[in-house]
Amino acid sequence: MQFIDLKTQFGAIESEVRKAIDAVLEHGQYIMGPEVRQLEEQLAERVGVRHAICCASGTDALQLVLMAQGIGPGDCVFTSTFSFFASAEVISLLGATPVFVDIDPDTLNIDVAKLDLAIQAVKANDPTIYPLPAQAEKKPLKAKAVIPVDIFGLPADYDALMPLAERAGLFVLEDAAQSFGGTYKGRATGSLGHAGATSFFPAKPLGCYGDGGAVFTDDEEMVAKLTSIRNHGMGADRYDHVRLGLNSRLDSIQAAVLLQKLKVFDDEVARRQEIAGRYSTMLADYELQHIPAGYVSAWAQFSLLTDRREELQENLRALGIPSMVYYPKGLHQQGVYQSLQYGAGDFPVTDAVCRRVMSVPMHPYLDEASQARVCSVFQ
Repeated sequence: MQFIDLKTQFGAIESEVRKAIDAVLEHGQYIMGPEVRQLEEQLAERVGVRHAICCASGTDALQLVLMAQGIGPGDCVFTSTFSFFASAEVISLLGATPVFVDIDPDTLNIDVAKLDLAIQAVKANDPTIYPLPAQAEKKPLKAKAVIPVDIFGLPADYDALMPLAERAGLFVLEDAAQSFGGTYKGRATGSLGHAGATSFFPAKPLGCYGDGGAVFTDDEEMVAKLTSIRNHGMGADRYDHVRLGLNSRLDSIQAAVLLQKLKVFDDEVARRQEIAGRYSTMLADYELQHIPAGYVSAWAQFSLLTDRREELQENLRALGIPSMVYYPKGLHQQGVYQSLQYGAGDFPVTDAVCRRVMSVPMHPYLDEASQARVCSVFQ
C-alpha cells in the first residue's frame, strides 16, 4: 500500500501528460514557457485572485513574498511552531526572527488568542506576556508579518486572524502549501491573507513531477516585485538588475504537468472528502483534527492523536501499511533554533501533539477495502 499513490494517478492521466511534455520538448522553451503563463492564468481564476506568480518551490513562494515586503534584520514574523521547517526557515534566511505561536488543540492550526498575546509581548518587549525568542542585542523586535499555516490541508481561522493582524499593522502571508483545493467559508485557500503561497511538491494535493510553487495576490505593486525577484531582481531587461533576487523560475515541463492535473483536480478533491469521511467514521473513537463548519480541508494528510502511536505504527508496518509522523517536534525544538532559547513548556499544546500525532495513507485513489484494512489495526 502506498502512503500517497502517485503511480495510480499517473496511470489515469498518462496519455495527456505525455502529450503535454512532448509539446514542451517540441517548442523548446523549457524555462517560463507558454505553459507557465497559461498555468498562472488558470491558478488565479481557480483561487479567485487577480494574479498567480509561479516559482521554483513552495519555500521560494514564501520567501519571495517576504522579500517583496522588505522584511529583514530587526524584524520579526509570527508563525505556528507546528509546521514544516520552511515556514520558519524563510524568515531566518532574510535575517528576521521567527516568533513562534502555539496551536489550537482541536484544529491544530495557529491559536489566534495566543497570537494576540505574542503580538502584545513583542510590542511591549515583555516575555512575561508570551514566550519570546532571546535577543542577543536586547533590542526590541519590529513586528512585520504573520504566516498562518493551513496544517494538513485545513485553513486557519482567518475571520479571527485578519482583523487582529490588521489592527497590529501586520502583513498576513497564508502558508497554503498543504491546503490548495480547500476552502474557508466559500473562499479558496491561497486567497485568505494579503497574499498566499502554495507548493507543488509531488506529494501535495496538486503536485508536479519535481518542485514548484506559486504566490497568489491582488496587489499589483507586489506582482511587479515578485516577477522581478523570482528572476534575479531583473528590471527592464535581462541585464538590468534593480534589486537582489532569486533564481526561482518554474520549468515549463512542470507547468505542463500541472495543467493536466488541474483537469482532474476537482474530482480528486471530491474523492478526498469521501475518503476523509470514511476515515472519520471508522476512526471515530480517536482524537481527529476538528473541521469547523464552513471549512473544507484539502486533506493533504489524514491525522489522528493517540497514546499508542509506536504500537500502532508497528502493527501497520507488519501489514505492509505505511504511516507518517508530521511532526515529531515543533519548530521551537529544532537544533538551528536553540539560540532562540525557548524554554520547556513554552508551547505545551504543540509538545503534546508532537508526542501523539500520526498520519495514515491518504490520496484520491485509496479504495474502501484498503481503508478498512488500515482501520482494522485501530480496532
